[in-house]
Amino acid sequence: MSKTVKHKTADTPPSRRMPNRDVRPFFEKLAATIDEPVTELNYNSNFELLIAVILSAQATDVSVNIATNQLYPVANTPESILALGEEGLKAYIKNIGLYNAKAKNVIKTCRDLIEKFDSTVPDNRKDLESLAGVGRKTANVVLNTAFGQPTMAVDTHIFRVGNRTGLATGKNVLIVEKKLLERIPDDFIVDAHHYLILHGRYTCQARTPKCDACPVYEECMFKDKAKFLELKIEVTV
Repeated sequence: MSKTVKHKTADTPPSRRMPNRDVRPFFEKLAATIDEPVTELNYNSNFELLIAVILSAQATDVSVNIATNQLYPVANTPESILALGEEGLKAYIKNIGLYNAKAKNVIKTCRDLIEKFDSTVPDNRKDLESLAGVGRKTANVVLNTAFGQPTMAVDTHIFRVGNRTGLATGKNVLIVEKKLLERIPDDFIVDAHHYLILHGRYTCQARTPKCDACPVYEECMFKDKAKFLELKIEVTV
């Protein structure tokens, strides 16, 4: 039989700083491995993306997609979602965590988009962050994904990858964000958010990093990476 080696905690301590010479190879290898550096949220317009990202706070992309796959065919504009009202919206998003607060924020955001921005999603941080339920991370996602701006939204995956690999270490997401923007090569900056989040989601996982399948194993500064080269240890019973 086999057993899986697991890290004792998901909170990986910061590693030593990745040398500058390894940063470009790090992203070149991620780019060669990840064919489509795009969000896994389903959307067909900037507005749909904005609402999906608001709903995704402390929720999985899968749960958000389940909700929006039902919601968007019925209401996918500020006017149509506003017409649903909070209770009507809740019926579509009740599978998502914190759906009561999110419904309230989405309705307020729709109203503000209509009244202040001519039903158009703003393309700047100040206006985006004026919307209910939109903080720095959500604004960064929208600015990057919808408008191709060189922003870095640091979620739990990217925070972990930055610290574990030594690419960008810090005690909070803002420190990691700033360090990433300083270190990422210009030609990778637009797609870097998605490279890092997908790498963290599927390879550099919290409790069981798949170091045996990691394309950036050589560049990574994680001191325990050798322990995870073989995730499954064959044992004789």
